[in-house]
Amino acid sequence: MPAVAPSLPKTRPLCRQPLRPQSDRLAPPIGSWAAPSPPPANQRTPMPLAPSRRHLLSVAGLGAPALLAGGARADASSPATSLTPDSIPVAELHRQFDVEPGYHNLEAGYWSMMPRVVAQAFARNTAMVNRANAIWARNVLPGGEGWTSAFRAAEAAIARLVGCGADEIAIARSGADALQMLITNYKPLKAGDGVICCDLDYDTMIAAMRWLGTHKGAKVVEFAMPEPATTANILAAYEDVLKRTPEAKLLLVTQVSNKTGLVTPVREIVAMARARGVDTIVDAAHGVACLDFQLEDLGADFVGWSVHKWTSAPLGTGAMYVRKSRLSDIDIAFENRNFPDDDINTRIPSGTVNFAAVMTIPTAVDFHFAVGGAAKERHMRGLRDRWVNAVRELANVEICVPDDPARYCAITSFRLKGMTTDEAARRVQKRLFDAHRIHTIWRGGVRKGPVIRVTPGLFSTPADVDALAKALRAEQAMLL
Repeated sequence: MPAVAPSLPKTRPLCRQPLRPQSDRLAPPIGSWAAPSPPPANQRTPMPLAPSRRHLLSVAGLGAPALLAGGARADASSPATSLTPDSIPVAELHRQFDVEPGYHNLEAGYWSMMPRVVAQAFARNTAMVNRANAIWARNVLPGGEGWTSAFRAAEAAIARLVGCGADEIAIARSGADALQMLITNYKPLKAGDGVICCDLDYDTMIAAMRWLGTHKGAKVVEFAMPEPATTANILAAYEDVLKRTPEAKLLLVTQVSNKTGLVTPVREIVAMARARGVDTIVDAAHGVACLDFQLEDLGADFVGWSVHKWTSAPLGTGAMYVRKSRLSDIDIAFENRNFPDDDINTRIPSGTVNFAAVMTIPTAVDFHFAVGGAAKERHMRGLRDRWVNAVRELANVEICVPDDPARYCAITSFRLKGMTTDEAARRVQKRLFDAHRIHTIWRGGVRKGPVIRVTPGLFSTPADVDALAKALRAEQAMLL
């Protein structure tokens, strides 16, 4: 089924709000930071059903009251959220989420918490799919209502988010799934060709590149990102590995490292590789919907990412982008013939997916635009700067990304002096949680040594990152 690329936003909004003043979620709220009380019951408006959904219910004989039984309870705690573009100030972002109390969750890099409005849509979609079942999923209803139309709507929403054609997007179960298919099904590769990856790439993607060596006879070349990193020495490192790998055919580049948070100059690296006849696969799992950019800004032909990360869609959603002119260079996944061969969806393994999760993607994309890409990026960088600047003078705390704002955003990792082993990193993570109620995660695989990854989320407050800074001042010498 052909899809039409939707129109893109003509402007990128700027952040209009400063960071929130310091507050403490773990203490009773004070002053203007008190959480707003829910409106009276007679003023609460449940999220409306789309007309096509009402048509489905009337045809299937399910009835709207039955559908809303599962979703209305979620709606009852708060009024409906407007998702018009630029309607949610970043200073109010944390109020859009229902957060587990009692902890400072600085591990938003695993996946994103859904904002309330997205979680409510997911609940309604789950209830509908459960009740309508195959009547809806098998596309037998008149008027085209069914899984196919919902699936295409989700593809179009992602295309609107990243600025490409909907026919260049395939929905996957995760970013890892999408990237594994791109890497292992890259057709131009021959035995003896070189494939290149870096220590800051995601471990699952490094494993997929090594698989090309053990299963397709490729020469796997791995190198270490320089540390401390700068734009100049990052580009020099990629130029060096390309020069010493003249047989190279494929390069993996991670836009934002899941280990340290380093943001790489992807466009320049892609151009450098292309000049040598090397294709690039870009892992944008922590870039899409966190950094304000469009796919064309990267210049890459192959990109994969997780929609359940910074886009805040339900778990189990990822995306693959293949430039239309390059589709023939990615093999069909496991002889998936459920679509025409020139449909990108053949490059994803067939099988039943979480219908409700995919159906909720358009709401998550609308939420992204309601905040605004530029405002969102600036806000996340501001939260990160708040804790980093507060510990910068601590001699025993090493920040693992450069100060250049182009080279970091939300994620930033650190090391404590003496944290040279994985076991030491685990001890630091456990101490922060046990003693300070701060959840971070240690990451290994970095050539210079393990790190503690800190990732504030869209739900985070200044109090969350202030708590980390206070804890590091108290614990900076724990390994000496």
